[in-house]
Amino acid sequence: MSTITITKEDDGQHGRYVARVDGIDAEAELTFTHRGPLLISADHTGAPEALRGTGAASALVEYLVADARGSGFRIIPICPYVRARYAVHPEWQDVMTVAPGVEPTVSKGHEQ
Repeated sequence: MSTITITKEDDGQHGRYVARVDGIDAEAELTFTHRGPLLISADHTGAPEALRGTGAASALVEYLVADARGSGFRIIPICPYVRARYAVHPEWQDVMTVAPGVEPTVSKGHEQ
């Protein structure tokens, strides 16, 4: 099994978690937006064909949840993939803003 390495890039307004898999020249990402103090939205998860089936996308969501727990922020799960993984892991409810299976809404007033 290949090693997945995840890094975080954050400019204070937007950011992304980036996954790289040893031996594959490609990267998967999970993008996010700061929505308020200790609140982000998980906006999009994407993985190129070269990384499909490697577990990189799932690892990104697990890293996001661990980062939220460690840093004390909560997640608005806008991304359909993040919501799908959350449906399988209802124990993540402590860091999510909605219950598993509920699609969140984000008003313009909550964007930064």
